Amino acid sequence: MKQRALARLIYWVVRGFTATIRFHWGSLPTQLTAEGQPYIFCAWHNRLPLSLIMYQKWAAQAGAPLRLAAIVSASRDGAMMARVLELFGVEPARGSSSRRGLQAMLELADWARRGYDIAFTSDGPRGPLYQIKPGVIALAQMTGRPIVPASYHLTRKLTLRSWDRFQIPLPFSTCTLKFGNPIHVPRSFRDEERARVCAEVEAELRRLTVD
Repeated sequence: MKQRALARLIYWVVRGFTATIRFHWGSLPTQLTAEGQPYIFCAWHNRLPLSLIMYQKWAAQAGAPLRLAAIVSASRDGAMMARVLELFGVEPARGSSSRRGLQAMLELADWARRGYDIAFTSDGPRGPLYQIKPGVIALAQMTGRPIVPASYHLTRKLTLRSWDRFQIPLPFSTCTLKFGNPIHVPRSFRDEERARVCAEVEAELRRLTVD
């Protein structure tokens, strides 16, 4: 009961806080509003705070349904995060690279088959910073869904001294939202081709990212 109440408090604090931020688009490829298919949206771990708001604003502009699934840590803290995400209408898949990782990937693949978009942190949960992990490439292979790199830039923020230099937005800042071009991943390829695709996704994410 306490966890549910705290999750609702966090939800309303986030809603009230983001109402003070001015959002505008810096990059939004036209095919993202025209293709009308589910995507795998990947972002850096330090851009998590406003990523969901970014998705909601894209869906509203594209006329797309709000159907999103995301991986959430299987830890106790992850249970709280899962409740918060559910209040935002996001379906959580519990797991990480060190715990229930394969099960979480299979759950995400199942949500993708049902027509849901997928949210993925490409350098999480332990980094290194701004280096793509193979998980998002594997998920794109499993589902056949294009990867859409996503990032944003804040004019006012607090940057933590963590491995990911986690960014906490400050009130009344301006947030420039950026989506990259969809990247289609072949269902099967050799190791050198996998490295090429990873490098392509990483390069596009880095291009969109301004700290």
